[in-house]
Amino acid sequence: MNIESQVQLKPFNTLSLDSIASHFIKVQSVQALQEALLFAETNELNVLLLSGGSNMMLPEQIQALVIAMDIQGIEFLNEDEHSQTLKVGAGQNWHDFVLWTTVQQLYGLQNLALIPGLVGASPVQNIGAYGVEVGEFIQSVEVFDRKLNQVTSILASDCHFTYRHSIFKDDPNRYVITHVIFKLLKFPDLKINYGDLKTAMGDELTAENLQKQVIHIRQSKLPDPKQYPNVGSFFKNPIINQTEFSQLIAKFPNIPHYPQTGNQVKIAAGWLIDQAGWKGKRLDQVGMFEKQALVLVNYANATLTDVQATYHAVQKDVFDTFGVRLEPEPVLFNEFGLIQNH
Repeated sequence: MNIESQVQLKPFNTLSLDSIASHFIKVQSVQALQEALLFAETNELNVLLLSGGSNMMLPEQIQALVIAMDIQGIEFLNEDEHSQTLKVGAGQNWHDFVLWTTVQQLYGLQNLALIPGLVGASPVQNIGAYGVEVGEFIQSVEVFDRKLNQVTSILASDCHFTYRHSIFKDDPNRYVITHVIFKLLKFPDLKINYGDLKTAMGDELTAENLQKQVIHIRQSKLPDPKQYPNVGSFFKNPIINQTEFSQLIAKFPNIPHYPQTGNQVKIAAGWLIDQAGWKGKRLDQVGMFEKQALVLVNYANATLTDVQATYHAVQKDVFDTFGVRLEPEPVLFNEFGLIQNH
C-alpha cells in the first residue's frame, strides 16, 4: 500500500483549486480500498473520496486520507431480448463509457454524453441531462459499507434516486461505491424533448446522432475544464410549487420552465443567473461563463474563498431579483475532509 504525503490535488479537481492533502492513495481494487480504509481508521483520519473531482470544492489544506478511485473494468452480465446488464468499475471515465455503450449498440445513456467525472460518481448525484437521469438505467450499486464493514449491493429502488440526489448524498461517509450495475436497452428509445436538442437532431432520429448532437451542444456552451477550470453546471435548477411558479411567471412570462410530478415546476437556473446580470461577469478571478451563465469558472489561481465570494454574490442577486434561492451542485469540503453546508 502506497500512501503518499502532502499531495497537491490541483490536478485531481476540475475547478483546479490548490489543495494539499496530508495523505493520498489511488486504489484499483476492492481489497486495496479496504486496506486504505483500515489505514485511515488506525491513524484516526477522515476519508475524502475522489471520483474524477468534477463535482467538488476543496480547501487549501486537507488533514485526511484522500482516496482516488481507479477501479476499472466493464463486464457483461445478464441479457434478455430487450436489455443487457453491465457491471462497470467505479474508476471508469464516464464519457468514455457512454461512447463505448453506443458502439456496442446499447442505449439509454446517450443524453448523458460529455458529462465529466467517473462512473462511480454518477449514482451519487444521479447525474442528468436533456430529460434523462442515470438512475433510470441503474439496476444496482455495489458498495463497501463502512458501517457494516462489508461489501454489499444496493438495489436502485433502495438508492432513492431523485433530482440530483440519492442515499449516497444523505449518508456520504458510509458507502464507498466500487461498481455500478447498468441495465441498458438493445433498441433505442430516444428522449429528444428539449428544444435545442430536438432542433439539432433534424430528421436523423438515431441514437448515434442523438449522442453526436448532445456532445456538440455541450461543447458549444460549456468550457473545457482544461482551458477554463469548472465543475460543469454550478447550480441546480430550482424546483418550486405551482403557487410560487404562478406568482413568478406573472412577473416574468418568458421564464423557461418544465412541469414536474407532485404539482411542482422546474425553472432554469441559467436563465435566472443571466437575467440577474451575471452571464460573463467576473468577481476577481472567478466568474460565470460568457456562453453559459450556469457555469462558474476559475479564470486564474482562485482559492476556495474566491469561489465562495462569487457564488454567494450570484445567489444574492438572483434572490433579490426573483425571490428564488439557488442551490450549488458541487460538494463543499472542509479542512478535515468532511462535507459541510454551503
